[in-house]
Amino acid sequence: MNKYDAIIVGAGFAGAVCARELAERGGKRVLVLERRSHIGGNAYDCADGAGVLIHQYGPHIFHTNSARVFDYLSRFTAWRDYQHRVIANIPAPDGERMTYPVPFNLTSLEAAYGPEEGARLGEKLMAAYGAEKKVTILELRQNPDREIAALADYVYEHVFVHYTMKQWGQKPEEIDPNTTARVPVFLSRDDRYFQDTYQGMPLEGYTALFERMLDHPGIEVRLGADALASLKVEEGRITFEGEDFGGTVIYTGQADELFSFRFGPLPYRTLDFRFETLSQDDFQGYGTVNYTVDEDFTRITEFKHLTGQTLEGVTTIVKEYSRAYTGAPGETPYYAIINDENNALYDRYRALSDAIPNLHLLGRLAEYKYYNMDAIVDRALSLSDELLAH
Repeated sequence: MNKYDAIIVGAGFAGAVCARELAERGGKRVLVLERRSHIGGNAYDCADGAGVLIHQYGPHIFHTNSARVFDYLSRFTAWRDYQHRVIANIPAPDGERMTYPVPFNLTSLEAAYGPEEGARLGEKLMAAYGAEKKVTILELRQNPDREIAALADYVYEHVFVHYTMKQWGQKPEEIDPNTTARVPVFLSRDDRYFQDTYQGMPLEGYTALFERMLDHPGIEVRLGADALASLKVEEGRITFEGEDFGGTVIYTGQADELFSFRFGPLPYRTLDFRFETLSQDDFQGYGTVNYTVDEDFTRITEFKHLTGQTLEGVTTIVKEYSRAYTGAPGETPYYAIINDENNALYDRYRALSDAIPNLHLLGRLAEYKYYNMDAIVDRALSLSDELLAH
């Protein structure tokens, strides 16, 4: 085991960033164990049978306000300038369908209520709260003006509640009121889904970014490797391939699985993706369209709009269906279900890991939290800073 100074489980953003930092800045010999047949984690992209570059595990849109994160990733990729825009597609009273930007904004208001009435309501909102502000449903509902309160109800019904029920498998009364309260109305005509300083898509795709990040003589990557078959965490110590391992271990998988589900499984939501390749240049005109009221799926993504790829006569879309994660073979846990009971269960697993000084849990699954890509890159850089400071 003297061959490696560090073992990292998982080759997504968390694992790959740490591997590069430990190898490059720290001169460490790093082994990366990845269960899948590819690097990149859920950000993995590849060409499908029609030659369309797809995101195999759903759309990944890079955005951040962190100059450190952006500059770091820019070492491994050039960027395509991409500003993500999402529209909601809902049934209209006349039997047709209506589309407008989400988050709900001044443009959405005019689409929903008509140009004149929407403009009038927009002026009223800006007079009450100011232009370019994000105002939550809770704030709008608390306004004594009945029209403003009614607008909050409209956004809740048409943008939030049905979509959230599909995404999380909950009834309206089961949805955390704090979540409802944070749903914003953006008093702006900025139709972008994100307002972060840095936005874009890796020019050659995410997989090419990961290939460059992991291309270092101090890093060995094993694909198709079930880490937990060789890496054992028990009785306050770590063994690898039957021998004690005293180096750094960074684990980015499920915390409950690491400890053999000792206290029971942590609940997650998973996603089913149904890809369709169509014989046409364009399907929906946007990268992502949310179906907030009807349909069993939550959204449709059309990848050519994200990547800027030019292919005539062909496009690939994917529909996303959310459901409970069961742990069955082939399922991927995507979203932790955050509540007091689940957090308490996670804390029991976290206590087991904290008792092992050279074990570090990092990432969505290992920390049982939701992280955007930029946030987990930042977390990985910070953990690397800490490890290399000692």
